[in-house]
Amino acid sequence: MSSEQPINRRFDEDVHFNLVSPGPPRYRNRTDKPVRYFTVADKEGGAALGYVWAGDEDDAAAWEPRAAAGGRALAEGGHWHARLLDAKERGISPSQALAEMLSNPEGNRGRALPDSLTDAPNAAVVEALAKGD
Repeated sequence: MSSEQPINRRFDEDVHFNLVSPGPPRYRNRTDKPVRYFTVADKEGGAALGYVWAGDEDDAAAWEPRAAAGGRALAEGGHWHARLLDAKERGISPSQALAEMLSNPEGNRGRALPDSLTDAPNAAVVEALAKGD
């Protein structure tokens, strides 16, 4: 018995794919190249909440919350992450974004410590620092 109709009518329909926008431009969140970073300290008590790092070689930058600071560090991360997104959308380099943040150091719960800007061999070092304590 031959028939021109498909066995299952679902297979007779065309397949359509919806393209999804990749979202706003973002810096890479990993690099094995050298980075610079600064500490964000809690406005209440001065404990470190986390670190903002950036490296121009891989166009990378991110917020690393300090594990010992708990939920307060996670909440503060939204502010610094948003500033990184804004900087990338404006097309500035990661190192320029760091300089901009240090020139306007206020966050929601924390404050960038200008004297804390330092170098690290890569982002993993900053991540390990944030997990330490």
